[in-house]
This record gives sequence, structure tokens and C-alpha cells, in this order.
Amino acid sequence: MERYEIRLSGSGGQGLILAGKILAEAAAIYEGLNAVQTQSYGPEARGGASKAEVVISDGEIEYPKAIELDLLLALTQESCLKYSSDLKKGGILIIDSSFVKELPKGDFRIYSAPINEIAVDKVGKAVVTNIVALGILTKISKVISEDSVKKAILARVPKGTEELNMKAFDEGFKAGEELLS
Repeated sequence: MERYEIRLSGSGGQGLILAGKILAEAAAIYEGLNAVQTQSYGPEARGGASKAEVVISDGEIEYPKAIELDLLLALTQESCLKYSSDLKKGGILIIDSSFVKELPKGDFRIYSAPINEIAVDKVGKAVVTNIVALGILTKISKVISEDSVKKAILARVPKGTEELNMKAFDEGFKAGEELLS
């Protein structure tokens, strides 16, 4: 793996910054790769635009920002339209079909799942939408192992929510398997 660029995008309050930190830690701490995580969000903490980027490499990372995305997760219509043009040819776009209705055109693969609905209906809380998305992303991208992401989740989520977050990850991973079959 030379350099793999991931952008997690949506709106503030969806837990994308935490998801980015989990991915970076899974890569760096549990996989022994180099990883850099950056984040950006609007002045309004909840509801404004939000994105987290993770660059993963087995070599040196000379520039910490994503330039040409290998994978884009878009949880909102706005983020999908805004960032899909940054996907490289043959890249992966994962969208939350609960909120993204207008699909962009481009030379990339699109995977569509009702991520928010999975969090609410199968796990019981919308607050774990980010962890459901991590499950899907982990299965589809195959960049970081399931085991490493789970370890990073357990190290990062608030005490007392581990079981809920593991269930969310597992439901997302299952949804990823269904998208690939």
C-alpha cells in the first residue's frame, strides 16, 4: 500500500471526527502502518459541514491532507455533491441512502446503504451511525482489518458504550458484506 486516502464527510454531530481518529489509530497502532488524521468542521458544531480525512501508508506520508481520494464516505447530500469530484478514477463512494438521493456521475464505484436507518432500527440509536459506517467502510475497503478497527473502537468510545458500539460495527460490517455479494 503506497498511500490510501479516506474522507469521511457529513454534518457536525454525526461523529465523523471520532470515526477518523478510530481509523487512524487502527492503522497506526494495531496494523503498524503510518497514518495521519485531519479534520475540518463549520463554525456551527452541530448541523454544519464536517469532514475527517485519514491518509494511510506503509511508507512516509509527506503531505497530511487527502489530495486524490481512494474512498469517500458521504452521510449527507451536500457532502456527497461537494466532495465526490475529489475521488480518483476507480475510487469508492459509500453513501447513506437515508439522506443521499442524488448520485454524482464519475468513474468510481458507488455503494449505497441506509446507514442511519441501520443505526436506528438494528442498533437502537442514531448516535452510532458513525460506527455503522466504519463497519461498512472496513468491509468494503479491506484496507484495515476488522480486528484492528474493533480494538480501536473499544479504546476510543466512552466507557459503558462498548457493547452498543460493537453491535453497531457488526451491523455495518454485515451491511458491507451484503453490498459486496
